[in-house]
Amino acid sequence: MAQHDDLAGIGDRLRAIRESRGMTLRAVSEASGISISTLSRLESGSRRAQLDLLLPLARLYRLPLDDLVGVPALGDPRIHPRPRLRDGVVTVPLSGGTGSWEAFKQVHPPSPDKPIRQWVHPGWDWIYVISGRMRLLLADDDLIIEAGEAAEFDTRVPHGFGNPGPDALEVLCLFNAQGARVHTRASA
Repeated sequence: MAQHDDLAGIGDRLRAIRESRGMTLRAVSEASGISISTLSRLESGSRRAQLDLLLPLARLYRLPLDDLVGVPALGDPRIHPRPRLRDGVVTVPLSGGTGSWEAFKQVHPPSPDKPIRQWVHPGWDWIYVISGRMRLLLADDDLIIEAGEAAEFDTRVPHGFGNPGPDALEVLCLFNAQGARVHTRASA
């Protein structure tokens, strides 16, 4: 029976741990209660590594189960954003860009007289106003979204937004993968 990918190579790891402790299969068998033939098949990869076999070995070798099976480290989950500045707008990526959604924080200076360009593309956008006010043009609708409010829409509808002032506009934006590609390309 083939082993699950998560446990591939566990046999070699078990053998290396046993040998590093100077133990024979017989000694491990006597100490763990697992038969020599089962241990041998575990180490050769011909026996599936299961919890009822791994727990006694983890206790015997005094290793956490994760160390015994070689669970990879999760790594640092923090995102290290690199803010970008374009036309006075600061865009800070808040996600790694590998998921089905991407998150950005944007800070827009007041620009009440600047025309708002509308875009049309496949995707879906969700925007939350952290502070300030956002003027959202959505097709023929002209809306003011206040701090604490959110808007979501299909990006196949003509859309664009700006800051009518008087204060800076701070927004949190979520774009699905299609929308993110267009927005990041447009703001790069």
